[in-house]
Amino acid sequence: MDDRTMRAVLFDRFGGPEVLYVGRVPRPEPAPGEVLVRVRAFSVNGGELAARSGRLRLFTGRKFPQRVGLDFTGEVAALGAGATGVAVGDRVWGVVGRTGFGSAAEYVTVRTERIGRVPDGLDLVEAAALPVATTAITALRDKARLRPGERLLVRGAAGGVGNAAVQLGRAYGAEVTALARAANLDFVRTLGAHHATDHRSVSPSDLGLFDVVLDTAGTDLRAFRRLLTPGGRMVTIAFDLTRLAASLGYIAASAVHGRGRVRFFSGNPKRALFDDLAREVAEGRLRPAVDTCFPLEETAAAHRALAAGGVRGKYVVRVD
Repeated sequence: MDDRTMRAVLFDRFGGPEVLYVGRVPRPEPAPGEVLVRVRAFSVNGGELAARSGRLRLFTGRKFPQRVGLDFTGEVAALGAGATGVAVGDRVWGVVGRTGFGSAAEYVTVRTERIGRVPDGLDLVEAAALPVATTAITALRDKARLRPGERLLVRGAAGGVGNAAVQLGRAYGAEVTALARAANLDFVRTLGAHHATDHRSVSPSDLGLFDVVLDTAGTDLRAFRRLLTPGGRMVTIAFDLTRLAASLGYIAASAVHGRGRVRFFSGNPKRALFDDLAREVAEGRLRPAVDTCFPLEETAAAHRALAAGGVRGKYVVRVD
């Protein structure tokens, strides 16, 4: 096989998971300040499903083939000119950044500030469930400034960011209430949730008041914002793609109307945050939660499973 090419997950038109296939593309070379990473695993994220279906075509464009894959784990295979802080052979995790996708492949090039070292003893396939946890760290520690003894509500508690938020909320000393599907309530309890509630069997108004609300769904923001105590903080990492303008407009208006501003952000981790992630894992406050591991050829099945809902942690794809 030509070592100038590599396998990658591609799609030639917008659509459902069936549009994904494994093809061959040129193997990238690291530019100055970049490293080449031999990918061992990546996880499937909701943003990729939206991009694949065409709902993000304003950002991704219409030129095909397009790629999927946002995060990854692997080993550094080569250094570009001026790349510092890492060495060939280092076990790393990282993200490709906000400019696109592409980690669903045998190799990926990435700037050195977009990666960090995976803690010793952590399997690289399991570790692929954790880069998204940097979003939970940012949301709780930096945006909400969660304090010991506060009441925390995590919406979407069984998902990729949600399960990490439950673990970290407990570790940070908060009283954690987890909203998830009925089938996942025992799972979120094992993560450290003090209270676990089926989100389909309760109205938000019946949940009580919270100092911090972390939302991973992006819908019904008004109802959950009403649950804030005086001085409470709400952070969302999503918006309603079916009502995009209204959703973004409400988030913006929340800064001047009603109780508490809704803080929205999109995860964009760099090395310092990956170092924080490694420390949380090494000190036992955070562990990976892998629902199912798929081979690269079954990436479409992983997309289909995530779209169906009910994930416990992350769907991870192994690159052999």
